[in-house]
Amino acid sequence: MRGPALLAAAVVTYVVAAWMVAPGFYDGFGPQQPYNWTCPPPQAGANLKPLSGHADIKVPGGVSDAGSAFANDGQIVVGFLPGAFDATGKATIAVDVTPLPTCPQPPGIRFVTNVYHVVASAPLVKRASVVLVYSNLEAAPTAIYQADDPAGPWKSIGAARDAMPFTITTTSASLGYFAGGYPQTTAASGALRIGGGSQVLPIVVAILIAIVLLAGLPLAMLRRRRGRAGVEADEDEAKATSKS
Repeated sequence: MRGPALLAAAVVTYVVAAWMVAPGFYDGFGPQQPYNWTCPPPQAGANLKPLSGHADIKVPGGVSDAGSAFANDGQIVVGFLPGAFDATGKATIAVDVTPLPTCPQPPGIRFVTNVYHVVASAPLVKRASVVLVYSNLEAAPTAIYQADDPAGPWKSIGAARDAMPFTITTTSASLGYFAGGYPQTTAASGALRIGGGSQVLPIVVAILIAIVLLAGLPLAMLRRRRGRAGVEADEDEAKATSKS
């Protein structure tokens, strides 16, 4: 019994320790790199400020190329289809991405990403894709919000279902200010938050492992007892044979 018991105890100890630290047990479930916050939450620890970005979209033959503009830390990417801009009289179109130095929280909305300002030197005439990275230290956003002014009004422009882990994506008919968040009247994306992160899956998996190991202890004990009984029976039979 000693071996299985020690293994089960080690698993349970690891689960408890994982709940108390970050990232620890959750390596592989969180973002590939720490999020750069404008206003970091208390659990963020050391923090680097978010970066801005710039792109020049070429306009060959009077039609803007496909392209993208992104922050240099990759926390926002805005993509453009061919002909996405009214490129009249332009050789290139400049697009700038800048994190807002403040953290507005409009009434009824909880932002869980930085707010980014995206501007271009030509009007947008086709929808652009917007991808925001978010952190596991906050609940997952349910939508991307857009505004023409950081003071609002802010409107939800939705979210696609096929985003990669820790990203949220949608399309927008206009540029301006963007942030990821959720309505404050709804629960935070149905995720259990321990240490500030949304970490249901690894916790459940670890608990199930511990349950399976603990459930196997009685079977291991029974097998060991049967093994001992068999050895004792063989020894008794051997003694009886030798006496005869």
